[in-house]
Amino acid sequence: MNTRRVAAQVLSSIIDEGQSLTMALDSALQTIESSKDRAFVQAICYGVCRYYYRLDFILSQLLDKPLKDTSIKALALVGLYQLGFMRVKPYAAISETVAAVGKKAWAKGLINALLRNYLRKQTELEAAADNTLSAATSHPDWLIEQISQSWPEQSAQIFAQNNLQPPMSLRVNLSKISRDNYLQQLNQHDISGTAPPQCASAIILHKPVAVELLPGFAQGLISVQDSAAQLAAELLDVQTGDRVLDLCAAPGGKTAHILESQPHLKELIAVDIDDSRMVRVSENLQRLQLQATQIVADAATPQDWWDNIPFQRILLDAPCSALGVIRRHPDIKLLRRVEDIAQLQVLQKNLLEAAWSMLAIGGTLLYATCSILKSENEQQAAAFLATHSDAIEWPILSDWGMIRPVGKQIISGESGMDGFYYARFKKQ
Repeated sequence: MNTRRVAAQVLSSIIDEGQSLTMALDSALQTIESSKDRAFVQAICYGVCRYYYRLDFILSQLLDKPLKDTSIKALALVGLYQLGFMRVKPYAAISETVAAVGKKAWAKGLINALLRNYLRKQTELEAAADNTLSAATSHPDWLIEQISQSWPEQSAQIFAQNNLQPPMSLRVNLSKISRDNYLQQLNQHDISGTAPPQCASAIILHKPVAVELLPGFAQGLISVQDSAAQLAAELLDVQTGDRVLDLCAAPGGKTAHILESQPHLKELIAVDIDDSRMVRVSENLQRLQLQATQIVADAATPQDWWDNIPFQRILLDAPCSALGVIRRHPDIKLLRRVEDIAQLQVLQKNLLEAAWSMLAIGGTLLYATCSILKSENEQQAAAFLATHSDAIEWPILSDWGMIRPVGKQIISGESGMDGFYYARFKKQ
């Protein structure tokens, strides 16, 4: 099996068919027996997605005309990534990438010439890329514009963070073990990590570790979850006897954390529109030995599934552009389109309206996104407050994030966290 060919096939399905990296990679990795080969394919696919706009620019400089064959283009990008970013010996990178062409004999000479030409002109080509904004930041032009408009002073930091590998963060199940005790268990297994002060349940590992090697994972002592996402349960401030609603709940990390933080709820209902993703919620809850009522339904139309009994706490983890988690899902840069943003804003508004209709008087609604765009976050929250006289903001007092006109914004990479936004509302 040629691992470069597998990587190129994964990338082709993203570039050509709009498939997500996670889905395409999961399918491809099932065909590879060697863990070393699986890691190699994964590294190439994530790397090419991270640096797609830089690699694509360099490829355009090496070609007389654009490559129409997506599979060969993907293979050329695989070759360029190896030469520019990986510790693969150049002769091996070139020969194996050429061999991956397979039956398209016409492309072998082309790939060979492209990669050898890159090595000859590498300094010149990289300098040209550094002087072209899209290539230098490895972001599409529309995304550069959107991020720069929202965060002109922080945009350079955001672009840089988006191209880094994120840390692996754990959520300690504090109902079963203290964070200090779990850190001791990690040390006994020669796994090192730090306890960030922003979040009482979080541990950030110094190096990623396969989950099966984490002590107590199967027993539900810990879960993998970014520390920014872990802030939701604390902000929701769930009390004994509360009826809680988690909207857009899949894959269930926040659902589980709420249950861990308050085991004496009256009920927690988790709603998600995607039945396949709701399976993930079930799996997560089962491993953690937790229970919630799960409903596959459209959160925006509660009349189809809600029993008209109000909730004291509602978490709306709203569908968004996900621009705060690009470092975890670099294919977002390839798949997301500027026109998506306006459509998402309409959906977020509708979901806020639906959630508010189900909230009890005196109850709390927590609005969360993994976006960094003001249009999806503080502007959405401000518009909601302006049109709901029975809503007041419950300010978030914390030492993390940036205070905004409404809510708080975490910029990608702050204290190792993903980009996230939170706003809390009380119903009068």
